[in-house]
Amino acid sequence: MIISPSALSANFLHLENDIEMINKSEADWFHIDIMDGVFVPNISFGMPVMSALQKACKKPLDVHLMLHNPDNYIQDFARLGAAIITVHYESCPHLHRTIQNIKAAGAKAGVALNPHTPVNVLSEIINDLDLVLIMSVNPGFGGQKFIENTYSKCIELKQLILSKNANTLIEVDGGVTLENAPKLKAAGVDAVVAGNTVFASANPSETISLLKRI
Repeated sequence: MIISPSALSANFLHLENDIEMINKSEADWFHIDIMDGVFVPNISFGMPVMSALQKACKKPLDVHLMLHNPDNYIQDFARLGAAIITVHYESCPHLHRTIQNIKAAGAKAGVALNPHTPVNVLSEIINDLDLVLIMSVNPGFGGQKFIENTYSKCIELKQLILSKNANTLIEVDGGVTLENAPKLKAAGVDAVVAGNTVFASANPSETISLLKRI
């Protein structure tokens, strides 16, 4: 699977050290959660931090916009090096147009679904998506407990992708561990966001390697 360690779980006092660890590890992407305190009850990184990450990180930046009006920021995050920009279905009244804007800005386009949102809402747009991010916790904070219904949701999404002959990747974010990652892979998941599992471990780089071997 593709491994995307989450900056939200890094040590902010030593962020450069954690970025360098990710650069040297077997991680594929670096997951950046952008929160506005409106769409989700938390505030995280802004443009200055994103600019610094762009300069230091050698992995593709997997940017997750948990914002009330994500269309207002797509150009900015693309300019700051986002390889993937994922927006929430729940925050985009004109989702197809938002996806077009992301691709026009030069990034790959993803859509995230909150735990309560069914996958069938993407049936008319799945062929336009590079990635679907299934939230396996309620968005806003790291370290939450994994929602068990995620497995069946991923299986259903995989069936939708196959039925539409799409090439969309499935990514899961929230509560991913070495224990549940094999079940996620079996459910058709292509990429996982790993936060506390990586950064709270005694050997983060080795933990990333273990996830890669699943």
